[in-house]
Amino acid sequence: MIEIFLKTLPFFAIIGLGYGAARTKFFSEEATAYLTKFVFYFALSAMLFRFSANLSFGDLIDFKFISAYLWGTAFVYGLAMAVSFYTGRSIEEAAIEAQCAAIGNVGFLGIPMLALLMGDEAVKSVMLVLAIDLVIFGSLIVILVTGARDGRMSIGILKTVGIGLLKNPMIVSITLGLLWSAFSIPIPDPLNEFVGILGAAATPGALFAIGASLASKSAERLLVSGWLSFCKLVLHPLFVAIGALVLFPVDPYPAAVMIAAASLPVAGNVYILAQHYGVAPHRVSAAILISTALSVVTVSAVIAWVVQLY
Repeated sequence: MIEIFLKTLPFFAIIGLGYGAARTKFFSEEATAYLTKFVFYFALSAMLFRFSANLSFGDLIDFKFISAYLWGTAFVYGLAMAVSFYTGRSIEEAAIEAQCAAIGNVGFLGIPMLALLMGDEAVKSVMLVLAIDLVIFGSLIVILVTGARDGRMSIGILKTVGIGLLKNPMIVSITLGLLWSAFSIPIPDPLNEFVGILGAAATPGALFAIGASLASKSAERLLVSGWLSFCKLVLHPLFVAIGALVLFPVDPYPAAVMIAAASLPVAGNVYILAQHYGVAPHRVSAAILISTALSVVTVSAVIAWVVQLY
């Protein structure tokens, strides 16, 4: 546990550095927004393209893996929604809270950190987790919130979902990489060097951006945010582990990566959605802040456990 904690500490130290830089106003909110945009559209996309271009579609698709992760995530998602409804929340609020409970910071934190801690081979499994989060649950929240407001399902909702997926650079870069691989196109050395250098900026850039963005978050509604953080950091990896180890037995190494990915703190893009729809942004803000702070210990504990599986 201590050894893993020490290995994860530099990652969280960079997050802390970003937080300090923004908190002291040395790094402005505008600077944070542009750094996040650089990482999201360029550095992380280059990293994802490079990894996916060296995979085949067959390597990426593992139905047991997909079933196990979907089961665990859907269980926690449904549990969080049920608790929200029990406490009198609307469908929109329940959907946002469920997103906090089950969707982690896989893109900005998971891919760079787990690749370094568990090896480059981990990226294949992390990308599959990311794709499920974005395509399935990213679409679900739009459908739930928009459908609740319109009072019905419509073609317009599906169009919104489709355009949103097409505009997401993570989905686009993974798809382009897989297509490149499918046609067995060799990556020219200059292009390989280009995406390699650009992708190398993803790890420090993403971690610093996470920290800087946390500086503008507030810890309000602690009871609800604490419950959502507990769901994300404890219940999500627990039920994903049940899915991967018991219900849909997955090979030890990808199962370990999947569980580690499920242990990550609440994703920052949930706050963007909450702000966009005007649904509980302060609650989401607090859940991101609390879960990220606690994940310094919890993520280390989960990784220390799962590395024993393989």
